[in-house]
Amino acid sequence: MKVLEVNITTKVIDFFKQNLKNNDLIIVNQLLKNFCGILEFFDNQNEINELIQVLKIEQNIVSEPDRAEYGDFQTPKNLTDLTCKLLKNKVINPQIVIEPTCGKGSFILSALEHFPVIEKIFGIEIYPKYVWETKFSILNHFLTNSQKEKPEIQIININIFDFEFQEISKQHKEKEILVIGNPPWVTNSTLSVLNSDNLPKKSNFKNLKGLDAMTGKGNFDIAEYIALMILNNFSKHNGHFAFLQKNSVTKNIVFDQLKNKYSIANIEKYNFDAKKEFNVATDASLFYCQFNQKYTTTCNEYNLYEPTQLKYQLGWFKNKFVANLTTYSELHEFDGICPIVWRQGIKHDCSKIMELEKVNGHYINQNNEQFEIENDLVYCILKSSDLKTGIISQSRKYTIVTQTKIGENTDYIEKKLPKTYQYLNSKIENFNNRKSSIYINKPNFSIFGVGDYSFKKYKVAISGFYKSTNFSLLLPNNEKAIQLDDTCYFIGFDKLAYAVYTYIILNHKITQDFLNSIIFFDSKRPITKDILMRIDLLKIADKIQFTGVSEFYNNELKQLDISINEQDWIEFKKSLNNKPKTNEINLFSTIYENKNACNI
Repeated sequence: MKVLEVNITTKVIDFFKQNLKNNDLIIVNQLLKNFCGILEFFDNQNEINELIQVLKIEQNIVSEPDRAEYGDFQTPKNLTDLTCKLLKNKVINPQIVIEPTCGKGSFILSALEHFPVIEKIFGIEIYPKYVWETKFSILNHFLTNSQKEKPEIQIININIFDFEFQEISKQHKEKEILVIGNPPWVTNSTLSVLNSDNLPKKSNFKNLKGLDAMTGKGNFDIAEYIALMILNNFSKHNGHFAFLQKNSVTKNIVFDQLKNKYSIANIEKYNFDAKKEFNVATDASLFYCQFNQKYTTTCNEYNLYEPTQLKYQLGWFKNKFVANLTTYSELHEFDGICPIVWRQGIKHDCSKIMELEKVNGHYINQNNEQFEIENDLVYCILKSSDLKTGIISQSRKYTIVTQTKIGENTDYIEKKLPKTYQYLNSKIENFNNRKSSIYINKPNFSIFGVGDYSFKKYKVAISGFYKSTNFSLLLPNNEKAIQLDDTCYFIGFDKLAYAVYTYIILNHKITQDFLNSIIFFDSKRPITKDILMRIDLLKIADKIQFTGVSEFYNNELKQLDISINEQDWIEFKKSLNNKPKTNEINLFSTIYENKNACNI
């Protein structure tokens, strides 16, 4: 049955039927405090009167809205039990429990079942129906377990960002505190679009500067904001902190520890299956730390379902933030500056008309329109999903490359390639409707991410999106360089042998282990230009020597049938001695900027 638009058990209904004979607000609230510990169960007399009226009706069905778009994923009881069991095994026994976004109360119920010496519980929730559901669930718990000690419980209907945590902090300095919960898995910009009231007041809470504060870096996870509220208020108290949150939030907290120096230690993350638990396709974990400790900047990684076996340790190694400290400590000498500039593939933002297939000598675009154009500007193109094999000389798609450098005049197309111009001009509206500012005041049919490097005949490439660090060797198709889209990264060569040497170095175990130590594969785009620019090809080349190159070639690349020799290898290594200019590769020098290189 549903009462006050929320679920209520038969046991709770029977309790109210027997005990609401006197409906005075003060008397009823005192009765409920005695039974379940909740202070001010009812806020006013009208709520009691409504409950009495509803209890006279056998069925009251009210549909509940889907609040997943607000990042509201109610925590399954088995997951809250698993979390509390883990904490109990750490010999944690809190006196004060705080649940900043308590939802329907699963964490509070699990805490009541696992921690016997709780004196006070504070549950904060913005959604009124969840407040009622939590209260009824707690009452049901104590009706079932009437002999248990009842802590003082407050379930407060308020926006978390308006709640004064300082008061709890001041009143309970000598108590052991546990802050536990599952804050919203959503960003501030998403909630703004949804016109949600559950937003913090506008502030530059991470002290970003200049453009970072005005652009995408000002977008943040609500969970991270709430976590920092907790750390600001309780990190110097005795106690513990446990949040279910996206892995990106956990990484941000650990990353910022170098700057924030919160008094927390024993930082741990326990990965769990968010698809199984919440039906959400994201990487998530239980974040745990201990308050009032000498600050640390590392985090041990486990699996929540098998929590005793350490998987990795992520965090800071001197001035580098890495995914696997053990491996990185062995290979950090190869963390430098790549002597060859990595490039991103072509960006056109017009895939329906610029990405083509070829059937019976005709080109077909993604609108299934068939047409004829000259072949001069048509190139094979690969997307991230195409970079699955070692050597590639074919493609399933083609693209029109209208420029050889950014901003180049495109008037020549009309004069020299009339069929191509006719096709492109017939789609001019598609080009004009592109939203990105990079195309403003640029020539017609402009593309981005194009330059001399795009037309190098031989390339070594990798996908930015896939959880793999395997590199592909691209060979020309009909003497024309294969292109890549902007989800891929590559370096180009005029000499096949140099491309082969680079391909071998990048796929060598040393490089693969190094990359796996610095890449956070649960990032949206795990592999970035900044990651790739950290590979010191020359140092790795010196380490593996020509014998290692020759062995790899004979085992994996003999089908290329090219001549490789030690003198050519020496010349290749000489070419790696010239470091690119810092402004050309856009490397970051400050700690904050280094965060982007770490895929946070």
